[in-house]
Amino acid sequence: MDNAEVSGFEHFNPSDKLYDDKGNEKVMETAKDFATALVSLDDDPTLPIHTFRMWFLGIGLAVFGSVLGILFQFRPQVISVSALFLQLLAYMLGKVLEVTIPSPGSRFHKANWFWNFMNPGPFNIKEHVAAQIMASTAAGAALACLVFASDDLFYNITVNSGNAISTLLASQLLGYGIAGIFRSFLVYPTTMLYPRNLIYVNLFDVLHRSKGELLRGKRLRFFWIVVGAVFVYEWFPEYIAPLFGSFNIVCLAVRDSDWVTNVFGGAEGNEGMGLLGFGLDWANITSAPFYQPLTTQISTYVGWAINYIVLPLVYYRNVWNSKNFPFISQNLFFENGTIYDQTLILNPDFSLNRTAFEIVGQPWQSGSTVIFHLGINLSIGATFVHIGLWHGKEVGSISSFRGKLIDDPHYAKMRVSLSIVLTVPLWWYGSIAIGAFVVAMVCAYTERSQLPWWALIVALLFSIITLPFYGAMNAIFAWIPNMTSLFQIIAAALIPGSSQANMYFELYSSRGLTQAAAMLSDLKLGQYTKLPPRVTFMVQIVGTVVGALLNYVIMQSIVDNERSILLSNEGTRIWSGQQIQSFNANAVLWGALGKEIYGPNGPYFIVPLGIVIGLGLPVIPWLIYQKYGWKWLRYVNTAILASNIGTLAGGTNGYVNTWMAIGLTSHFYIRKYRAGWFRKYNYLFGAGIDGGAQIFVFIFSFALAGAGGVTVPFPQWALNPAGNADYCKVAGS
Repeated sequence: MDNAEVSGFEHFNPSDKLYDDKGNEKVMETAKDFATALVSLDDDPTLPIHTFRMWFLGIGLAVFGSVLGILFQFRPQVISVSALFLQLLAYMLGKVLEVTIPSPGSRFHKANWFWNFMNPGPFNIKEHVAAQIMASTAAGAALACLVFASDDLFYNITVNSGNAISTLLASQLLGYGIAGIFRSFLVYPTTMLYPRNLIYVNLFDVLHRSKGELLRGKRLRFFWIVVGAVFVYEWFPEYIAPLFGSFNIVCLAVRDSDWVTNVFGGAEGNEGMGLLGFGLDWANITSAPFYQPLTTQISTYVGWAINYIVLPLVYYRNVWNSKNFPFISQNLFFENGTIYDQTLILNPDFSLNRTAFEIVGQPWQSGSTVIFHLGINLSIGATFVHIGLWHGKEVGSISSFRGKLIDDPHYAKMRVSLSIVLTVPLWWYGSIAIGAFVVAMVCAYTERSQLPWWALIVALLFSIITLPFYGAMNAIFAWIPNMTSLFQIIAAALIPGSSQANMYFELYSSRGLTQAAAMLSDLKLGQYTKLPPRVTFMVQIVGTVVGALLNYVIMQSIVDNERSILLSNEGTRIWSGQQIQSFNANAVLWGALGKEIYGPNGPYFIVPLGIVIGLGLPVIPWLIYQKYGWKWLRYVNTAILASNIGTLAGGTNGYVNTWMAIGLTSHFYIRKYRAGWFRKYNYLFGAGIDGGAQIFVFIFSFALAGAGGVTVPFPQWALNPAGNADYCKVAGS
């Protein structure tokens, strides 16, 4: 698998790809265009990597990122810690260490192994990449923390620290073994572009390569100007003037209508869908419009538009008794609209008590939540078929299992430059997977998971089967499918009547899948920057362990101190329990009540049926394309489209129209008509936005927003009104 041949590298000239015969810059269309125009082939295999700076920054920022990552899971608008933010911090701190630790040529530097380890010279790109991968690996919030938080908040179960940490590590590491199997066709080929990585690579290049060039200086200044401007600006929509984050003329004109709030409101969590809202809050918009391919963006926008029709129809026609519940909510309800107490229908072992269920009655969901889950399930079925129909030949032809050549120039360059460095042997991945599996099996029986040994094996098998399709969607479209429902349905069928078993089945299957995809993405980043694969593997493992430990500590602290807010429906502008509530609600509905709620005689049978319906969605545009050759159909990804049906049923939504305007400007107008600017500055602009916004969020959260234990609200005024920041009526008032 890892001894795949390399073809075509000796004839490759990057400059040939940038300009046409008239000297005009070419418009980037294909994966090869992006990979060759935006990613440098430069490499210096002699650069030191295992230095004090790399390990100090990697571990230090891993601690920092893991704390920030789990904090963001408890915000109204859940966002991930930007790897670019960590990349930026690593660079700044790396340059500080470069000048503060005695360097070669100084009278304190003795030129022995110790001083060369402490400071071998300028802070280089490979140290930087390794530190960033370690930190970003730790910054992804561990799914096991949602399990433990749900246990604590809704079941009054406190998992002992030893079991909790062991489960965290096992669930985080299992996916790495799976990733090793698929490297040859989900990492090495050019087709597997990983557009999100282009943001990071552009910044690495401008910070470390082409030194002395005038263009590098202009790009570097441009980047820092964007970072500074966004940092200063974010104080307004997030603190001083929240109206900037969701301005809506309809809300300003009509302030006493629940209907207007439901459709046009979008400033607060679970307020409304944000129709016609134009908010400019970069912490919510992020850099996504600058790197997501046009196909992904157009499909997303169509999915969002469907929300504006479907969600109001479901609610105001009272489908599934929707009018009894809030327009948007992730909670479970009694039919009269009060919050459902699931402990009333569960036995002491958390299985379903059918007698109590008949007395208490079934739990209900808001109609918008049902549509959200239906859209997700439609996208699951569509994911498998879309990749098979539209990209099956590409994936099949690039697999080195079938002896095909890998002609990616970056893979070829790395193989040549690092000829003395072997790739990571498969048994390394296997050893990690086996060790994590043994720990997971032990924990499944020592804690109250109710997950049988054979179900754990099934969970891992489904992760392996799903990864090629899941990974290809991420690599080609910069879109990550939500496979949670698939695993919950399987768990409900295998272990009916147990919400606990359902949560743990989802933990090991879903987390194994996402961790495998994360490792594959990092391996591609290493390929772009020519970081040796063994270094990438090592820093990923270290980052994962550090992140899991810190995630657990911070999660437990938040649950203990913000318990009442996490259990409330709306939460606050700072803290929200919507992620935990949604996670628990799904576990109860699928685990304890799967047959009763989602079975053929249940009220929500359409939700699991969505996976079957989704299998047919990509077929229609594919058949039309085969017959008529309409090129615009290549921009329709029904899996992405379906996944966004219902996504406005939660969080803050006042910025989605701004997102659309930015995305279309970037990837339609600028890419086609300002190709040079797009290549030099588009991804750097996205990097600056993430950098400035996330620096702000970190400082603001700890200084004024309560993450440090103190909340300092800004005084009310015209742009920071009482109630909803966009002046829409507060629901129920």
